[in-house]
Amino acid sequence: MATYTHGHHETVLRSHSIRDISNSAEYLRPYLTETTTLLDVGAGPGSITVDFAGVVAHVTATEIDESALSLSRDLASSRGLHNLDFAVEDVHALSFADDTFDVVHAHQVLQHVGDPVQALREMRRVAAPGGVVAARDADYAGFIWFPMLPELDRWLDLYRRAARANGGEPDAGRRLLAWARAAGFDDITVTTSNWTYANPEDRAWWGGMWADRILESALARQLVDSEMATSSDLQAISDAWKRWAADGDGWYLVPHGEIIARA
Repeated sequence: MATYTHGHHETVLRSHSIRDISNSAEYLRPYLTETTTLLDVGAGPGSITVDFAGVVAHVTATEIDESALSLSRDLASSRGLHNLDFAVEDVHALSFADDTFDVVHAHQVLQHVGDPVQALREMRRVAAPGGVVAARDADYAGFIWFPMLPELDRWLDLYRRAARANGGEPDAGRRLLAWARAAGFDDITVTTSNWTYANPEDRAWWGGMWADRILESALARQLVDSEMATSSDLQAISDAWKRWAADGDGWYLVPHGEIIARA
């Protein structure tokens, strides 16, 4: 079992809570109908989960512990949604019966698990015959930006080292096809999509979020405690994020791999 590198600090939730179908699961939309039953693995703050609930018949949301699961539970309650249920689960060994769900979905999950191939096997097991297993993951080695600030190079190196120390694979996007094939899928559709931050509002949000996150999140604690970086190092990175956000030429691209695998 890998450790979740980001943690659930406010600076992390600030980023994750803006996700929805349109910016994070559009590749899956053609497979969603008003009769679909959907398992959302690793629901996080639940913003994609509740969006699914507005489209499909029923959603089951999972997280690794009750504290994490309460985020999506509370959001669903605040929206007055009743076609969801919630379960604490380990994706490597799901408690659901075989052939339970029409769609099994995981967004930014496989990069954090100890055995993504076993996770996909389990996702396939609980998907109904002919159903869909869908996964989307960023690929950190593919992140590109301008201006090319050396402190952001340092940030990326530190993040990738920390994620791998936690048992994850930060460059997951490019590996989704290989992992799905290893899990036994042979009907796999591969797509890609990006998040791009280039206008002043988006730069202020993305750069400001990371300027805070590198100082305050679980990642920050891990980097200092493990002596991968000092507090001064992290402050320099934070300052660079602010400079990037304020630069009118600033541009940032986050690439994602996506798979639709037929069970």
